[in-house]
Amino acid sequence: MMSALVLAACAGGSDSAAVAPSGPPPEVVAMYQPVQDGEYLIPAVDPGYLTGGNARQTVSYAGPEQPGTIVVDPHARVLYYVEEGGLATRYGIAVGREGRGFTGSAVISRKADWPGWTPTANMIRRDPEVYGPYAGGLPGGLDNPLGARALYLYRGGKDTYYRIHGTNNSSTIGRATSAGCIRLFNQDILDLYERVELGSPVKVRTLAESIAQEGEMVEGPSGLMVRMDSLPIEVQDQIRAGITPWEPFVAQSGISGENSLGSADALAAQGIVSN
Repeated sequence: MMSALVLAACAGGSDSAAVAPSGPPPEVVAMYQPVQDGEYLIPAVDPGYLTGGNARQTVSYAGPEQPGTIVVDPHARVLYYVEEGGLATRYGIAVGREGRGFTGSAVISRKADWPGWTPTANMIRRDPEVYGPYAGGLPGGLDNPLGARALYLYRGGKDTYYRIHGTNNSSTIGRATSAGCIRLFNQDILDLYERVELGSPVKVRTLAESIAQEGEMVEGPSGLMVRMDSLPIEVQDQIRAGITPWEPFVAQSGISGENSLGSADALAAQGIVSN
């Protein structure tokens, strides 16, 4: 049954030929090789999913948050771990339905290795055929949609049911998903987990805060976010008029670890050719 489901959980001269950009550089691919984590061997991330802003990198950071803060931007689909000296580590994220329903401040009050997962009552009610069989919970492991690690957000001492966690489906990173919270590649949640201490502050941006820091973003045809000002003016005008000039990306439901978007498709949808 697992194999039938798809993941969800809490310019040159005028005579120059256009050349598609290549895939991610070797040093990026190297960060996402297989990882032995206790009894589990985390598989490598296919390079097709490491394009755009999905791969982990150190960037300049001009936000107001203090070092040690996690900043989640569900609108630009990135997460920052703020560091000293005006820097931050940026991670690409997938954003589920539950991940779009919380903004403001919280703290990390629980951390878990290979966490178990139980679908919420709303998930079961919304899609009983998919989530009903897991109403009793799913133990931690490679097939679990929470992935290798989870960080649990609390506010005022109470669980917000907002999670930052790994994934069993790399193809979702950078995209919207039908359910779940905020997920990272397993290699990235391992990295973030080791940096974060209990009590660490978390800021989840509003749309206005996202636009102020990241610029206006729009979901492209592959489901990944792109800056509005990177598009031709006529395309921007169409989008602002409520006309999307491409078929919308449709997130699928389920919890399978099978990637819902193939590597070749992930690359081709962005005009990228592999090396």
